[in-house]
Amino acid sequence: MNVVNDLSFLSLITGATIPVQLVMLILLAASGFSWWYIFIKVSVLKSAELAVDEFENTFWTSGDLNKLHDSIHSGRIKNRIKNQGLATIFEAGYKEFNRHKTSKSDMSDVIEGVRRAMRATYNRELDFLDAHLPFLASVGSVSPYIGLFGTVWGIMNAFRGLANVAQATLTQVAPGIAEALIATAIGLFAAIPAVIAYNRFATSVDRLSVRYESFMEEFVNILQRKG
Repeated sequence: MNVVNDLSFLSLITGATIPVQLVMLILLAASGFSWWYIFIKVSVLKSAELAVDEFENTFWTSGDLNKLHDSIHSGRIKNRIKNQGLATIFEAGYKEFNRHKTSKSDMSDVIEGVRRAMRATYNRELDFLDAHLPFLASVGSVSPYIGLFGTVWGIMNAFRGLANVAQATLTQVAPGIAEALIATAIGLFAAIPAVIAYNRFATSVDRLSVRYESFMEEFVNILQRKG
């Protein structure tokens, strides 16, 4: 028996028992989806951060809120900040402000309505930014245990095979143990990038949410002075 060939990576996978192979397949699928979502979130969060920077620069250099609102609503503003992040929060708040203003409502009611409108849009924006993060968190926390299940199953199967052997040798034990440990290795391969990505993305979302909330408070103060 050629132990080197038996211990090659491909041989360990193809030679594993069906339950262990199913575990490996689940982990590889989870890893594939994780990487797909990671690439998506990198693009989404980068775009969101650039949109915040550009909108804040446009907002604070613009002297006329009506013109800024009309530019966003009509699509004349830059595509990157249109219909995303602070632009949508601003548009929702200013639209509500104008609606209450034309009805000559009390200023406290106007501001409360503006806050509710912006908060609803803020929550939708955060839901969009948080998309796929629970999946990455689940893969990062569960994958090692799924891999461990495959390892335990493989080791049990290896020892059951040794029960009928008069004298166990390293040549007989090594392939079964190696097949079992492959499942744990794949579990870690799926979990580590998911955990790192989740922590990085969650931090980015938290930073964006703080910037959104800060803008909302500053905008409400501006509207109060304007009112």
